[in-house]
Amino acid sequence: MDQVNLKKLAKELNLAVSTVSRALRDSHEISPQTKERVRELALKLGFQPNPHASSLRQNKSKTIAVIIPEIENNFFSQVINGIESITPSKGYHVLIYLSHEDYNKERDILQLLRNGRVDGIMISVSNTTNNYDHIEAWRQAGVPVVLFDRTSEELDVPNIMTNDAEMAFKATEHLLKRGCKNIAFLGMAGNLSISNRRKAGYLAALEKFKVPTPPLIVDLTSKDYINREILRNLFQNPSRPDGIFAAIEKFAVNTYEVCKEINLHIPQEVKVISFSNLQAAALFDPALSTIIQPAYDIGREAASILFKLIEKKMLMPYEKKMILPSQLIERASTAITG
Repeated sequence: MDQVNLKKLAKELNLAVSTVSRALRDSHEISPQTKERVRELALKLGFQPNPHASSLRQNKSKTIAVIIPEIENNFFSQVINGIESITPSKGYHVLIYLSHEDYNKERDILQLLRNGRVDGIMISVSNTTNNYDHIEAWRQAGVPVVLFDRTSEELDVPNIMTNDAEMAFKATEHLLKRGCKNIAFLGMAGNLSISNRRKAGYLAALEKFKVPTPPLIVDLTSKDYINREILRNLFQNPSRPDGIFAAIEKFAVNTYEVCKEINLHIPQEVKVISFSNLQAAALFDPALSTIIQPAYDIGREAASILFKLIEKKMLMPYEKKMILPSQLIERASTAITG
């Protein structure tokens, strides 16, 4: 059987080789109908483009870098799945780097990437990042950059996020309507954008419902043993909270651990709700009420926007700051008890 190549596809379709090549690269210059014809024949004849040869011709690495702060959080696993739903059709490889919530490591990763070419970068910043010069340098060098989830208003790059403040308001409102009078907000220490947005939503709810007790903001860390000690002190205080709103799922897990240790009953004595994409949240004892973020969609949209930048296509205004809605799921941890 003759080897199937671009020339053979072009001859069969009565198209120019360049047209077939651009159609397979999903170029905006080619009509959807032509792209479909080319793809159908390529699939029928078993044609596989050579990404390495293509990248040499275009002077591209056909690689993007994704930098995330941690992998334990199920949210980031789902984001990566969303990213990788887009990359194969573009003929791209994904390099994944972990900053481990460390600004210096995040900066070093970006420095390392200067030695090996990538065509674009997606990043969710660490909770210790408060200077964005290392990211701005890439933008100024003309390399496409997209921030997701943990974003920054300081950088003129696309930001893909969820409606954190609105959902934090709803989570706090949910606890108040279930009888909680002293709600603690468990946030990440530092200047993290998502923690600040969620804190703002929590404070807005307390203000709207004229809660007489002052806000109770508890700064936790990435270290479980430190968090458990802080929570032990919190719950053993005479004015302990009767509601917990955890900004990230790790803090909800820490809360459950301490409550079990000191025999504090959920939801009878303290109700708990958390941002979490953990599928096992329904299996907690009791099942954890959660705010589920559209993690897969965040990854997919962020990747789509990055590729538009790589392909030098113009972004729509809404793509420069995209906010995708989350969903509140009520479970037993916030149930009203007799």
